[in-house]
Amino acid sequence: MALTPFDFQQARVKQVLFKSRLRSVLYGVREAEASLFSLADSPLGQWLQTVLKPDYGTRPEVREAERLLGQQLRTGQELVARYQRGYMEEARAGLDQINSIADQIEAVLLGLESSLGLR
Repeated sequence: MALTPFDFQQARVKQVLFKSRLRSVLYGVREAEASLFSLADSPLGQWLQTVLKPDYGTRPEVREAERLLGQQLRTGQELVARYQRGYMEEARAGLDQINSIADQIEAVLLGLESSLGLR
């Protein structure tokens, strides 16, 4: 399947969705669900699995994006654990870590998009 810029835009939206859901947990708007931190249940993880991996799974950018996503999910889970233990401000401050990892994922996706001639 040939990728399009729209495919990569979908990935970016999925990344924003994760950050928004995590933020809402850390600010007490919603409860944390285990699926929020599952690579298989993550919208971006599903996108990697169904859109990128079938044709581009051997590319280092895809493996790196998946590694970074796993790191982001684990970090998010750690932040929620801190929040649940009563360290709310510390947990919220950790959103900077999430943003940093998200920036790394974005850079990897941009590199892949560019190398495929879509940018």
